[in-house]
Order: sequence, then C-alpha cells, then structure tokens
Amino acid sequence: MAEAEGLITFSITLPNPAAALAIAGDERASTLHRLEALTGASLVLRGLDLVIRAQPNQLERAAALVELLRPLWQEGQAVGQVDVQIALQALDAGRGEEHQQLGKQVLARSQSGKLLRPRTLKQKAYVEAMERHDLTLALGPAGTGKTFLATVHAVRMLSERKVERLVLTRPAVEAGERLGFLPGDLQQKVDPYLRPLYDALHALLGPERTTSLLEKGVIEVAPLAYMRGRTLADAFVILDEAQNTTCAQMRMVLTRLGENSRMVVTGDPTQVDLPRGVASGLTEAAQVLEGIEGIAICRLTSADVVRHPLVQRLVDAYAALDASSHGEIRTPRPTNN
Repeated sequence: MAEAEGLITFSITLPNPAAALAIAGDERASTLHRLEALTGASLVLRGLDLVIRAQPNQLERAAALVELLRPLWQEGQAVGQVDVQIALQALDAGRGEEHQQLGKQVLARSQSGKLLRPRTLKQKAYVEAMERHDLTLALGPAGTGKTFLATVHAVRMLSERKVERLVLTRPAVEAGERLGFLPGDLQQKVDPYLRPLYDALHALLGPERTTSLLEKGVIEVAPLAYMRGRTLADAFVILDEAQNTTCAQMRMVLTRLGENSRMVVTGDPTQVDLPRGVASGLTEAAQVLEGIEGIAICRLTSADVVRHPLVQRLVDAYAALDASSHGEIRTPRPTNN
C-alpha cells in the first residue's frame, strides 16, 4: 500500500486468470467500470493484481465491495451488474458479512456450468423456508427468482429421491381456462403458459433430460383446472402465477397436497389478471395462512430483483404509480448510478 497526493493504492492478488476475467466483465458492461462508478475509486487489472487507487474512504468501500464479490470471482463465476448492485446494498445496510455467506450456499450447477446460489438475503430465507416447510408461499415482483429457486429446489429433491415426481401448474387466465380452443393435445395447449417453468428445467437438466422425464411422467405439467379431484402424494408441486387463481381455485389446489409432498406457491400480487371484482386467491391465502405451523410465507421486494438492474427501477416506478392511484404518495427508492 502506498500514498501519493492524498490517494492510497491497494492491491488484491487474484488466484488465477479465470478470476481476473470474472471480475473484469465484458467490454460492453465492464464490472470494473461499474465498481468505479459506485465507489469513486480507480480499479485497474495488472495481470493477476487488481489495483485500487482512491481516497481512504473510497478505497475502503471499494475493497469491501470487491471482497463481498470474492465467492464469485474466486471460482471464475462472472460478476454481473446485478451482483455488484446487490452486494453494495448489503454493504450499505451493514449486512456485508451475511451477504458474503450467500456465496457459500451453492444450490446446483446449471447445464452451462454456472453455480446457482441465492443472490439476496431474502432469497436465502426463501430457500431455507422451502427446506423446512411442506407449504411455502412466495410473493414478490417479477425477477426476484420465485419460480426459478422453487424449480431448483424441486429438482434437488427429485435428484435426492425425496420425492418421486414434480407437478408444475399455473392458471391459464388468458384463455379463461378453456384450453379446448387452442390447437394440439393437452401438452401443446398448456405449454405456452408453462414456458417459464420449462426454461428453468432446461437450465438445470437440459432439454433432452427434461423431455425424457416428461415422457416418463416423472415431471408433469398441467393447467390448474386439471388439478381438481386429485391427491398429489410423493410429489413436489409448484403453482406458478398464483395471483391469477380465484379464491376457490386456491383452496382447491392447496387441499391436493398428499402424503410426503411439498408445495410452493409463487405469484406477484401487483400483476393480477383476473376480471375486475374477482379477488385473488394468493392474496387471500397469504392473509389466512399467516402464522400457521408448517406454512412459510416469504415476501420478496424490488431489492431482490436479479434480472437487469433496470427492472428494479421499473418495479419501484410502477409501485409508486399504484400507490398514488390509491391516494398515497410514495417516492421510488434512490439508486446508485
């Protein structure tokens, strides 16, 4: 460490070239440039040495942020803008040590080789809730990982033979549940509504294995309307887009839970597509089931959005609009640019 003109220079030695590439980022969205913009420090890679040069307070902040990201770059996992933003939020909230523990909680490895972890503290709590409870409700805006993390956990339980099959369902609100008007067999009719679930399965298992398990009936996809009258034993059930269930539909599907089964219900209460005047079954369930033993209710927020950083700002902007339309005044959270 050296001092010059009030600036301090500090160097972090990276373990290998893969780590250097991981923290550098690509040319279009350089991670180092993002770190500089957020901390005011200068960050330069010289071989395997990451050199940070800044005023003392800026350097401390930059070094702490790089350290929070260590679990990613140390294993050669690309560090993205979202990773930097979430780490900074944890650092500013005084929860840096908790955030760093996220890097040690690897859930699975995707087909592309990416290590899959919870990326925010609330996502971590959500994963732990699914591990401990037979029924978990996850409420939150788009991009918070509700469906993907549920699918990761379901595939893990299937791989460990803790369940015998996966059952994936969601309401087909756009077609009014009248799937007979769509072309093809049942599988083809419901596929457009279950595309996000398929995407998650393909990322974890690959298209070929996913297709094989579907053909064998180990993975089943069905519209919500086809759940009535069934008992789902030895299964992991995911009900996605549950904000679009009616109260009667929600009661119906919750009571399908059979012996040695788990169920995760996910949805965004701010994106209800039901006809005007029809109450959301998800909203009712979150109220009625609060505090019941064996049931966990997880509420994610815009701070847990792990898509493009802009999505977080979009969620906040629309939340402010919704609040103003109900006579409230809410200012979107400030963001670091």
